[in-house]
This record gives sequence, C-alpha cells and structure tokens, in this order.
Amino acid sequence: MNRYDKAFKEEAVRLSDEIGPKKAAEQLGVAYYTLQEWRKRRTLHGDGAHIGSGHAYAPADKTAREIELEKEIGELRRANEILKDALGFFAKDRKR
Repeated sequence: MNRYDKAFKEEAVRLSDEIGPKKAAEQLGVAYYTLQEWRKRRTLHGDGAHIGSGHAYAPADKTAREIELEKEIGELRRANEILKDALGFFAKDRKR
C-alpha cells in the first residue's frame, strides 16, 4: 500500500479542484477513489484532514502535541493494566 505525506495529499486535492478528480488522479498516478477519499476528508475535517501518511487525521481543534499526548496517555494506561495484572498474579503466588 502506498503512503503519501500531508503536502502531497493537499496538493493533489487542490489539483483535483482545478482540473477535476479523474484527471488529477490519472496525472498523479493515484487511484481515483483514494483521491476522492482525500477530498471527502478535507470537507469533513478541514485543514486537519491530512497529517503524515496513511489514514490518520487530526480534528481541526487539536494540535499535533495534543494528539501526541493522547497517544502517550493510551500507552501508559495499557502499561498500568499490565502492571495491575502482574501485581495480582504475584500477590496470589505469595499467599500460597
């Protein structure tokens, strides 16, 4: 699967506005439906529609730092769950 950066996606969407999505997709070597998905995301999410590669998008009201912190919080919560499970396992072992 191809991954495209934010600048490429934004430029592709702009080009599709100018010359039409079919011509732009053909000219850029991108699948028509992929370009249409990018256009749809821009409509739904505005300037935050295309960050980095792949399918990720950022809501317009969140900064990159906020997104990064939310990911970190999720990782820490998962780590805490693992530690709680391990604590329970070792606590049971000590009681024997």
